[in-house]
Amino acid sequence: MHNDHFSRHAQQVLTVTRGQELSQGPGSDPSIARSWLRCVEDYHLDPAQTIAPTVLEHGRLLESRERLRQVLHIAGSEMNSLHQQLSGAGHAVLLTDARGVILNCVTAPSERKIFERAGLWLGADWSEACEGTNGIGTCLVERQSLTIHRDEHFRGRHTGLTCSASPVFDPHGDLLAVLDVSSAREAVSRQSQFHTMALVNLSAKMIESCYFLRHFEHHWLLRFHLQAESVGLFSEGLLAFDGEGRICAVNQSALNLLGQLRGGLVGQSVEAFFDCSLDQLLGRASANATASWPLRTRDGRPLFAALRGQPRSAPAPMVKLQAPRPLGICLGDPALQNELRKASRVFERDVPLLINGETGCGKEAFAKAVHQASQRGDQAFVALNCAAIPENLIESELFGYRAGSFTGALKEGMRGKLQQADGGTLFLDEIGDMPLALQTRLLRVLEDRLVVPIGGEPQAVNVRIISATHRNLLERVADGSFREDLYYRLNGLEVALPPLRERTDKSQLLDFLLAQEAGTEQVMLDESARQALLAFHWPGNLRQLRTVLRTVVALCEGGRVGLEDLPALIRQTQTQGGRVDAPCTSPLESAERQALLDALAQQRWHMRHVAEQLGVSRNTLYRKLRKHGISRDFVH
Repeated sequence: MHNDHFSRHAQQVLTVTRGQELSQGPGSDPSIARSWLRCVEDYHLDPAQTIAPTVLEHGRLLESRERLRQVLHIAGSEMNSLHQQLSGAGHAVLLTDARGVILNCVTAPSERKIFERAGLWLGADWSEACEGTNGIGTCLVERQSLTIHRDEHFRGRHTGLTCSASPVFDPHGDLLAVLDVSSAREAVSRQSQFHTMALVNLSAKMIESCYFLRHFEHHWLLRFHLQAESVGLFSEGLLAFDGEGRICAVNQSALNLLGQLRGGLVGQSVEAFFDCSLDQLLGRASANATASWPLRTRDGRPLFAALRGQPRSAPAPMVKLQAPRPLGICLGDPALQNELRKASRVFERDVPLLINGETGCGKEAFAKAVHQASQRGDQAFVALNCAAIPENLIESELFGYRAGSFTGALKEGMRGKLQQADGGTLFLDEIGDMPLALQTRLLRVLEDRLVVPIGGEPQAVNVRIISATHRNLLERVADGSFREDLYYRLNGLEVALPPLRERTDKSQLLDFLLAQEAGTEQVMLDESARQALLAFHWPGNLRQLRTVLRTVVALCEGGRVGLEDLPALIRQTQTQGGRVDAPCTSPLESAERQALLDALAQQRWHMRHVAEQLGVSRNTLYRKLRKHGISRDFVH
């Protein structure tokens, strides 16, 4: 019977995908037909295949859950409430990440096995590319709420399910998660899903709003609507801005209410869109923002608004975090500025940072900037390079020792780096090279906040940790050379620093470092020297650039550096058409550029799919596109 059903369903799917129209049935819906066509042509799936869904291994599932920890925390109570509103029985409420991997599931314990047999496991990948047309996967592609009812699924094995899914977007408009309600009951009609879909959509909007409010809790947050009674409800507009009045993020309701596109709002002054000055706006702020007041847009439309934040007369604790002035670091790259803002906010809440990047790209300088922007900025910043100290010495360096605890010890003993950083910040560079035995001890310190010097007694320490590595720590976890529990304890927020060749502020950075190396001397770069320095690939990153500048400053005469003063390797580098950021013509650069173009063509410029195919983040993908001068206009 099952085989007959699967065969009939597969025949129906293939009839539609071959271009033969059906007057009735699931294939008559254009959105379903489009999805079925993608499954056949793009993903090469077989509707009759009965294999179980792909399930992430436990470690990767934990990693995915850790990345969305705050979303999972917010969504948990909303998912339980939604399950109760649906009368519970026969429903599974699911939350996935932006790839379609199930991270949380709420269902009746007695029904868990039913949904697991249907493939709804924690860690199961329900993307359209893996499971064909389904509520979760098709919602990810269409980026809108939808219901996939029984035979509308692509795979025959899923035709017993009815799934209603709604996307959850982050404050910047990127897809964050999918909320889905799935039912395995045969009696579920498509009409009955209108009520379910409305509840799912409402819950998704509630999760979005709560995440927005939590994500920007240290910003000024304007909440507004056309009706006073709607301020504070899920349909309200949310607009976050910093202490200088620059808009940082908006939700979709705010865009709709203001009649603007996201790109036309973010980064602009809030005064450009509302008929009041920034001082007037801040004067209406309150910590709870429960009472709304009239506010007009620049073109005269009436709104009602409330502003969350400290009143203007009171000192705002978030100002220091929103406009940090790092010492000894240049961050003209907008992406890096954003990373510093995020890192500063979470670090202030005692969340450990893990900085990833190539050797020499400025990980310690970034960590020091975060420290200096924090409330601990006037306390100690202590750095330890775990790869630069012999294994038999790193324990005493980190934990210290008591006088006379071993032969050769200093008679007065030694305070370790953890004790030296008490009240401040400890920066553990190249954490991936820390010996396993010390990893265990470090984990204990992080959990207990007690350090035990060699031969000594436990001592309390108040220290915050920033770690850095150029290695892939998850690979080291997999091969057993790095503790998994320590990895998750250190990786409260991962910051990926770009190599120098990918930074957009190279010119500003060059002037900044040259001024540092020149000190009180006046040193100028000829244009030819500047262009050669900017066009060079810099495999050694900032460390290499700083060394070159130190050398030319020492050797230059008359305070001017010409092309002839640069090392021969750099002199040979030629810019293209005077463009600083013109793509390099080396074979490696050409191959990278061609790989980007091929992936863009294959994925039809769907950036998330391109990033996944290339194994990079979307931020890295966009940097590489800028680096190679690739845009839709350029290609077409």
